[in-house]
Amino acid sequence: MDRAFERTKILTDHLLQSSPSPVRTSLSSNACFNYTLPELSEKYAFDTKEMRRLIDGHHLEVRDRLFGMMSQSKLFNPRVRGGKVFVSPDYNQPMEQQREITLKRIDYLFDRGAFKGWLTEQGEEIELRKFASFEVFGTFDHSMGTMLAVHFFLWGGAVQVFGTKHHHDKWLRDTETHVVKGCFAMSELGHGSNVRGVETVTTYDSNTQEFVINTPCESAQKFWIGGAANHATHAIVFSQLNINGSNQGVHAFIAQIRDADGYLCQNVRIADCGRKIGLNGVDNGRIWFDNVRVPRENLLNSVADVSADGKYLSSINDPDQRFAAFLAPLTIGRVSIATSTVYISKAGLTIAIRYALTRRAFSLKPNEPEVLLLDYPSYQRRLLPLLAKTYAMSFASHYLKKLFVKRTPQSYKTIHIFSSAFKATFTWNNLHILQECREACGGQGLRTENHVGQWKAEFDVQSTFEGDNNILMQQISKALLAEYVAAKKRKKAFKGLGLEHMNKPCPVIPSQLTSTALRSSQFQMDALSLRERDLLNRFAAEISHYQAKGLSKEHAFNMSYQIAEDLGRAFTDRSIFQAFAEAEATLAASSLKDVLGMVRSLYGLICVEDASFLRYGYLSVENAAAVRSEITKVCGELRPHALALVSSFGIPDAFLSPIAFNWIDANSWSSI
Repeated sequence: MDRAFERTKILTDHLLQSSPSPVRTSLSSNACFNYTLPELSEKYAFDTKEMRRLIDGHHLEVRDRLFGMMSQSKLFNPRVRGGKVFVSPDYNQPMEQQREITLKRIDYLFDRGAFKGWLTEQGEEIELRKFASFEVFGTFDHSMGTMLAVHFFLWGGAVQVFGTKHHHDKWLRDTETHVVKGCFAMSELGHGSNVRGVETVTTYDSNTQEFVINTPCESAQKFWIGGAANHATHAIVFSQLNINGSNQGVHAFIAQIRDADGYLCQNVRIADCGRKIGLNGVDNGRIWFDNVRVPRENLLNSVADVSADGKYLSSINDPDQRFAAFLAPLTIGRVSIATSTVYISKAGLTIAIRYALTRRAFSLKPNEPEVLLLDYPSYQRRLLPLLAKTYAMSFASHYLKKLFVKRTPQSYKTIHIFSSAFKATFTWNNLHILQECREACGGQGLRTENHVGQWKAEFDVQSTFEGDNNILMQQISKALLAEYVAAKKRKKAFKGLGLEHMNKPCPVIPSQLTSTALRSSQFQMDALSLRERDLLNRFAAEISHYQAKGLSKEHAFNMSYQIAEDLGRAFTDRSIFQAFAEAEATLAASSLKDVLGMVRSLYGLICVEDASFLRYGYLSVENAAAVRSEITKVCGELRPHALALVSSFGIPDAFLSPIAFNWIDANSWSSI
């Protein structure tokens, strides 16, 4: 074998016209690798606590208290690895055990008052506290976070916003104390994103003053209903309401599906959805209703009602407007997904970057130490742009939460657009970040105890629940087109959604871009605004073109799906960048602002690097190359701040993984 290797080496040297290398007759041993805590060599140029206050935004004390609450209980599966205690679910448990332990953890948090006031108190403070808490719970386990989101945000939220006072009095306190365990029966086997097309049918019996809920066919079975398979006692059922032979559209009803002892109620059938690629701590179920009767008052009637004698009553006569009013409050699902996803990106990058600051590979010269992974420019290029993207998502997340907690009926449309945009983009980004972190950690990224690989499976579902991301992007473009048409028709300026830039002269990108220009916030905003403006104009022109050829508006939209998705991304990138730039602008001159400015520059540059800038001709080939080169330079300048930037996320060590710390001790024989 050695002889064959020698001959191959000589042949390779000949083909490459290089001088032959001396043949090694023996292998010299290297000294054993020693772990060095990165904090001993990496210096902090800014106050990480101050940075955390900036990017977390609110309720830091609540977050830390909940992290501590979970760290202190054996229910959260503590284990010692490398001299440190870590908590995380055991993803290798059978599905049934994962579900039971998830419920026990939730009960533990209920017993300690973690959810006090979540449904019985009102105001911005309690809503922001819920968001902060939910971000923490999801960092420990997406199954636990999902079960809580279904119970509080979907079931509880539906009772709050679709119901009226008698519903609130009857259901909210029992929901807050977990006496009632709620689920949200909207999706069906045959209909997911198209809520308007659900096939469950409800009629009214005026003799008994009851509604009768029925699953008329197999495609109408409720599917993927979180909590339904094992634990939920009640469901919000979305159904077509048929009154005296007339379909009044989709309405929501409260139906009991189990009694207090856990037995199924009469005429309710439930089956398990089975094991999934992730999220196996959630008991997703399928529900059939065989003429299930519920009292008349179980119709959630804030939008419409049925009188005792069977008359349909609503202050909104137009069915389209009624449906829009009915669904508008459900944006909380997308808001909570978008905001909590950012925390997982933070955790994944903290693990991968800490590992890259201690793991070495290859020497550049003989007898020199091997190089830290993060000192390779290629590694920096892989991870640091994703770090910048996560910072950008953090600031955009704050904007979305503030928009939501200050909501009015007039702002529902705006919240719908931003929550759709950020939910789609953040969840796509999160999957990309986790995949890159998994690869950057090599084989260690495959181990469930190191999280990043497992999280990919756990969070994959976010790209389709609460709205398929591709459909959400098209919805954004439709909404932008409506704003465009309205502004042109009224001959008035654009107002709202950040579209005010459309009122200004069209930005011009210089033929040659310097390093200073490329990094400037103004250039980056101009470039992103130019793309959004042009794509909106193109989209409007393309729709008009298809309609002029005789196509319906709906068919024209379908034919223009590619530019619609590009426009949706352009709107989202500009909106996220704007939130980042505005946060940066609030800071006084300091080392923190200097570093954050570099992070913002990097985020802007990776947005401008997008292929659409070449595809639609906004950048020349030379300028695109300049952007790419500048990204590499900024990554190199950010490298000394990498540890400080991930430490600013404030995620406790126990919620990270062994490879983020002394991974040699964690894998030693003595730790087995």
